[in-house]
Formats: sequence, C-alpha cells, structure tokens
Amino acid sequence: MYRVIALISAFFDAGIRWLRFFLCWSLLTVFAAFSLSAQVQSDEKDEKSEPAGVQVHRDIVYATPAGQALALDIYQPVRQNIRGLMPVLVIFHGGGWLINNKSIMQQMAEYVATHADIVVVNVDYRLLSANHNTTRLYQIVEDAMGATLWVQHNIGRYQGDPARLAVTGDSAGGHLAAMVVLGGQNLSSQSFASRQPGFNPSYLPPGTTAESIQAAGGIRVQAAVLSYAVFDLQARAFAEFETAKNGFWAMGKASARGFFGAGISVNTHSELYRALSPQFLIPQAQHRQLPPQFIHVGSRDNLTTPESARQYVDALQAAGQPARFQVYAGLQHAYLDSGCSAYFGSCFQREAIAPLDDIIRFLTETLTEKQAVTQPAG
Repeated sequence: MYRVIALISAFFDAGIRWLRFFLCWSLLTVFAAFSLSAQVQSDEKDEKSEPAGVQVHRDIVYATPAGQALALDIYQPVRQNIRGLMPVLVIFHGGGWLINNKSIMQQMAEYVATHADIVVVNVDYRLLSANHNTTRLYQIVEDAMGATLWVQHNIGRYQGDPARLAVTGDSAGGHLAAMVVLGGQNLSSQSFASRQPGFNPSYLPPGTTAESIQAAGGIRVQAAVLSYAVFDLQARAFAEFETAKNGFWAMGKASARGFFGAGISVNTHSELYRALSPQFLIPQAQHRQLPPQFIHVGSRDNLTTPESARQYVDALQAAGQPARFQVYAGLQHAYLDSGCSAYFGSCFQREAIAPLDDIIRFLTETLTEKQAVTQPAG
C-alpha cells in the first residue's frame, strides 16, 4: 500500500513539474509575440527626431563578425552646463537572444541621456538565428564584449569617459551585461574551441589580441545594472529552452537547436553552460573585486523571477561583492521596453519611469570622478 502511495505521489510531482515548464514556455511564446509587436511600434517612430539637449549618432558599425555588420547608437548630451567628459552607459536589449533589436531600448536610452549627464550607447548584437541559425550563444556574449571594448576605445569622441563606464540590459540583455562583468577577465582567441573556454570579443582595438587585452587586465567596467536578467543558463537548458517548447524560436523564425551546436547538450557538456551562467562565475572578493551591481525585477515577473534574482544577489553578497537589490511591486516582465505591451498591460511612460530614476541615481552615485578606475589601454 505504501509503495502504491509513493508511486502516485512521484507521478503527481512529475506532472506538476511538467505543467510548470509548459506554462513557462507558453508565457514565453505569448510574451515574444507581444515583444515583437512593441518592437514594430518602436520601429515606426520617427528615429530622426532627437530628444531635447541630446545629439544622437545612429547606426555606427562597431564590428562585422561572420560578415554581419553590428551597429550601435550613441546618445550624447549637449547641454550648456556640461563640462568635460561624462559617464557612459552601454545598453543590451532583451528578447531571449532570438528577437528584437536596439529600437526596443530607444525610449530608455533617450530618457537616461535627457535626465542625466550620461552618454548612452544602445547596442545591437547577433541573434541566435543569424548566419542561417548557426550563431552560438557564446558568440553573442563576444559581441557584447566587443561592443564594450569599442566604447572604451572610442567614446572619448562623443564626450564620454571610458574610465566611468557601466553596462546594463534587460532579460537576455541583462545576461549579456552580467557576462561582460564576470567573463571579461576570461579572454582567449581560441574562444569556445576547447573544454576550457574563453571569449574572443567581436571587436578588438587595432594592434591587440584577446590575449593582450587579458594581460592588460581584461575588460573592466565600473558598474552594472541588471534588469530582470537571466542568471542561470544551465537551468534554462534543463527547462527545455533549446527545444520548440521555447516560443522564442518560432518568433525568431528559427528551428530550435542547442546553444552550442550539434552533439553538445547540457547533459554532456554542462561546463559550457555554466561558463555562460553568471550565477556560477562570481569570484570571492579577496580574489577579484567586482564593480557595484544594481539588480532589479518586478514582483509579478514569471519569466525571470524575483527568486532567481535573489539567488544571484545572495551569491554576490556571500562572496563579499557589492550589490543593490530592488523588487518593484506589481510590475511584470519587460517594463523598460519602448512602447506598450498589450499582454503585460504596461507602457513605458507608466511603468519605466520610477525604475529608470532609481537607475540614474545608482549610476550618479557610483560613476563619480573619485570612484573612476583607469581602463587598460589594450
């Protein structure tokens, strides 16, 4: 009798886990559809119009990996009271690494550059569907690192201070920002060709290599803002993110596949998935001090949950690393995206302003002249 009860209980638990995964990916599918809708609305805006007191430099190509030109927009405050170089914020958009482009962050970029003396850089990167659906996730991380290096070595032309640079992103973009912070000290021209992977940035300053940047101290930034970010890629893979149950593949018009190509899965190469998971890359402060990080999420977020954000913050604090954590009551996913979301019932002008004001305060407090750290020349 007890054995029958145990079997029934195990069957029930398995059913609950399956139902949780199914509901999660169903939500992802619906979210992806409305995220694409919001992107279209943003694309339809007149991008040639510029916010008051800000000069926008659009579609500057920073790298051309695998023949694909990658561009960024620079929002340069030009107000009369500005003297000298300004801090810099680099933005990576979200979309499950499969949909959206930098236009989805346009309103955020405009808001920060308008309300603070901060140069904002809004970045595009390869999607997994790029190059005939062969782009691998670590190559997207390498795009984010390449964009950061480009900014550090070129932003002075736009009155930005490369020694006061922060990275940010939402959802998948938050994952990329976290990887710049945590993986920027692990550079190698061999990239992920071995079982001891490193990153080969898509852009390298002239006359440098991944190894020379690494020898000079790697990619260092002075702050990070991680908005409802993905912290554990291994858990996502176990939850069937690499299968058709993940609606982002369909929305990105791509067939579901593994992040690392044929023959590689989380069961056979878990170390590769952990190498792309910020949750597992946090160093002890006595070995390497990380820059201050502001992690925030909505209390009703079912895609990148407050619990997953709290786990990352707890791991940072346990390692002695500085972290600030905020849960915004009543907010769901994607509250920093441009436009409005019919699915989430949210609009940028209503939901994004309070979090953005907190982000600006954090950056203003953190990226001061006194706290600036000189970047390596490469």
